[in-house]
Amino acid sequence: MLETLEKFLLKKNYIKVKLHLTKTNHFEIKATINGRKGLFILDTGASNSCVGFEAIETFKLDVEDSEIKAAGAGDANMDTKMSIKNKVKIGKWRSTKTALILFNLTHVNTALINHKSKPVDGIIGADILKKGKAIIDYDKKYLYLKL
Repeated sequence: MLETLEKFLLKKNYIKVKLHLTKTNHFEIKATINGRKGLFILDTGASNSCVGFEAIETFKLDVEDSEIKAAGAGDANMDTKMSIKNKVKIGKWRSTKTALILFNLTHVNTALINHKSKPVDGIIGADILKKGKAIIDYDKKYLYLKL
């Protein structure tokens, strides 16, 4: 008998986290940074996980200047800051010493609000997905991360 992806991955010490598909066709995920909950877009095309400048206090971030210029869909050459050594928790999966890029998320949230979706605190990108050996079940809308 064929084993389901879920059973196979749970046996391999993965956890599963529910994804929510927005009206803009993005997956949203709840995550905790430094003990504070937030709402994030899951973006496999984003090289780094990011939060908006307004999230500095929300997530208790220690921020330093960054030479990196952010570029995203619809906007390029944006100033950024960086915060290192953050604790990120998605479901039961945890990561410490996670670096986050901070940039102006206004254009992202304006687009979401215009499409009647909720604004987000940031983006979970490929850096965290790689660290968690992520597997996405697009059909059943689950993210699997290895503990």
